Amino acid sequence: MQPDSSLSAPTRQRAGIAPVVWAFLPYAAVSLLHVVLLAMQHPLAGPTKLLLMPLLALPVLVSARRLTTAPLLLLLAALLFSSLGDGAGAFFPAGPELPLMLAFFGLAHLAYIALFARHLARRRFPWWTLVYAAWWVAMILVLGPHTGALLLAVAAYGLVLGGTATFAARCHPLVAVGGAFFLASDTILAFRLFLPDALPAWSSPAVMATYTLGQGLIVAGALVTLRRKKA
Repeated sequence: MQPDSSLSAPTRQRAGIAPVVWAFLPYAAVSLLHVVLLAMQHPLAGPTKLLLMPLLALPVLVSARRLTTAPLLLLLAALLFSSLGDGAGAFFPAGPELPLMLAFFGLAHLAYIALFARHLARRRFPWWTLVYAAWWVAMILVLGPHTGALLLAVAAYGLVLGGTATFAARCHPLVAVGGAFFLASDTILAFRLFLPDALPAWSSPAVMATYTLGQGLIVAGALVTLRRKKA
């Protein structure tokens, strides 16, 4: 069906984006449920975590016909590797969970960086992104002595995580804020893993609250940008 030429461009864009908004609702609902279950230490928190990235792929798939191939594949790759990172322990029970999680999320961040740099960037790097470089140095200084044999892996992962937040700052505001939340989530998680006594118990659901919000905002901002480019 061809769009009604009598409608203004902004009206057509809002009409085209509306179905995608509805496609985010299952992800939003399960994200909230997962965080609540995690706070309650309920056994269903684990299974609901595995649903998150597949549900976030739903609005991407709904938008697939309006996206060009390269950014679509990069977005789906980021979600796929994120899903594998979320379920590293469940999907690969015989493997080392933390190194696998770092590897899969590292690949997800590389896919996001490629997506941001090649297809979503709208401006130069803001000066304030220097804070992400300072963040990486601070994390290595504080957590490095506690990471043991994982020091190099953690440092490399920190680079790509900071790179995601930095390149996100060049994109739509939703993507920029999403990248910052993603970084906040992994920062809290890093302290829980390597300095567990430094954070209170409620920081566990905080990891997933910031993670789900960050991922959702990144995907929403990416779809808004890419669908407008295709329109």
